[in-house]
Amino acid sequence: MTLTISSPAFTENRMIPATYTCDGLDISPPLKWTGIPPEARSLVLIIDDPDAPDPAAPKLTWVHWLLYNIPVTVSGLPEGVDEQALPKGTLCGRGDGKQTCYGGPCPPIGCHRYFHKLYALDTLLPNLQIPRKPALLQAMEGHILASAQLIGLYQR
Repeated sequence: MTLTISSPAFTENRMIPATYTCDGLDISPPLKWTGIPPEARSLVLIIDDPDAPDPAAPKLTWVHWLLYNIPVTVSGLPEGVDEQALPKGTLCGRGDGKQTCYGGPCPPIGCHRYFHKLYALDTLLPNLQIPRKPALLQAMEGHILASAQLIGLYQR
């Protein structure tokens, strides 16, 4: 079985509804996943935008949300989940907006791609003390069993 990630709110390479952006309620979209390898011990979710600030001349990948140590018994996240409602044991990283919670799409110009990346790891990571993406990726190194992604689009 292959690891997959999807959302009932939008489909691959289609527009993310404004509700989940800075132009709406700026709440996290519902996400679902299947195909977690039996030997997996935790999941990681990274949502980022490689088109910042301008898709015609991208300069950086903007990180919107980092979650790690998501239990493998969880098959998704509900719409609008906040830090207090995350599955027990789930830890947050720090996005580029300095937030530890979800920060939705808010592109300054053009149509951006938002990568929702899910990783199945063979370990439970230590508490990384609200890591940024590079530290989280370093901790994940050598532990990734499977990965999946869902790309959503948004333009203001």
